[in-house]
Amino acid sequence: MVFSFGQPFPRAFASLFAPSAIQIACAALLAGAPVAVQAQSLVQLTEQAQAYDAAWQSARAQLDATISKGAQAKAGLLPQVGIQAGSQYSETRVRGSFPTQQLDARQDSASLQAKQPLYNPANLATYRQGERNVDLAYAQVDAASQDLLVRSARAYFQVLAALDTLHLVQAQKRAVAEQYEYAKRNFEIGTATVTDSREAQARFDLVRAQEIATENDLRVAQAALEQLVGVAGAAPWPLAQPVRLPELLPNDLQTWLDTAQTDSPLIRQALIAVDMSQLETDKAYAGHKPTVDLQASYGTQRNPDGSLTLPMRNNSTVGTVGVVMNIPLFAGFAVQNRVKETLSLEEKARADLEDAKRQVNQAVRTAFLGVQSGYGQVQALEAAVASSQSALEANLLGYEVGVRINMDVLNAQSQLYQSQKDLAQARYNLLVGQLQLRQAAGNLRMQDVHSINAVLSPAQLATVPTIPSSLKK
Repeated sequence: MVFSFGQPFPRAFASLFAPSAIQIACAALLAGAPVAVQAQSLVQLTEQAQAYDAAWQSARAQLDATISKGAQAKAGLLPQVGIQAGSQYSETRVRGSFPTQQLDARQDSASLQAKQPLYNPANLATYRQGERNVDLAYAQVDAASQDLLVRSARAYFQVLAALDTLHLVQAQKRAVAEQYEYAKRNFEIGTATVTDSREAQARFDLVRAQEIATENDLRVAQAALEQLVGVAGAAPWPLAQPVRLPELLPNDLQTWLDTAQTDSPLIRQALIAVDMSQLETDKAYAGHKPTVDLQASYGTQRNPDGSLTLPMRNNSTVGTVGVVMNIPLFAGFAVQNRVKETLSLEEKARADLEDAKRQVNQAVRTAFLGVQSGYGQVQALEAAVASSQSALEANLLGYEVGVRINMDVLNAQSQLYQSQKDLAQARYNLLVGQLQLRQAAGNLRMQDVHSINAVLSPAQLATVPTIPSSLKK
């Protein structure tokens, strides 16, 4: 992209917004030299974040741990089997009117014991709690997955927004420098005052300060993206030109609200919490109920030195099987107070569920209205960019014929750059807002990221072009 000295300034100014502008700024700042860098799509960086992000890995590990813990809760319904063995030595003295008897003997024993619960309502409630706890962990992983998709997209577009801003500031700096040179030439030939050049110099210094701040913003955004995805030098794809933003489907608020009631991980977690609180109440009531167990044992006892009843060496084997019932009668009002506690916790869980529904509804409404507003902002800013471009051209022409002053041109330049910056930011906010709406409704999936990825351009980063020092007519 090279400007000829005979090219009119407005046309050259407009050419600074070519589709490769974002890639140019990224190559200049991040590479530090005019080399080509392979860009990465939103889908690629999101997949890398899934393999690297610590919060996502933590949620997955918690799910695995909860599944194992849920399996532990089933143990209270399954048989318990154990082996008991021992060896002991005893010394016995028997005194009376008869001669004292003494027996030193060793006794060896071993037994196999088994127990199968037949009726234990507390253990059954614990098992069901374990199952619901696994469902809760899945809902938490779903929430973490959707949060990762939004965080990846936000970090991705923050880099693109910073790149756009940097490019616009650099383009404004070049335009102000050209206007400064133009004002100096007019002053030398007597068609302008020294005030014009000083105004341009002051505006140039201001833009330079903005450039320094913008470069730092880009470094911060780039570092945040790299920390999320674990890839050094991550280079996002820019928006494809011409920009075609995806439509919002369905475009009906009530549909999104209805979807959130069934899909939202926050509501699902609150519903599971209600179920678990009810099961905790069942466990508390079980303190009044009997338990029935089937018990069996088989053991052997060896007396190599005999015993008092049988002084000679002997062995014995005993096998038992039976049903044992345990009926609680009174536990110091502990069961009654535990029931009162769990009933209060049930009410708390229901209140938390209602609060979760209200929060989700508000989040869906806010996100939906934000997306609707985003479309309107984009359209308005596109019109503002076009009108600002026309205003700049008119001010340049007026300055050349003497009906406009230099400050009018500088202000028109600033207005155009600001409109361009606001338009780019509004587009990125709209794309992220669509993902946030789906996250609020609870149905954000990877295919939604693919839909956003479709409006990006699979281009490589370009090298920095040379810009002429003046634009004479």
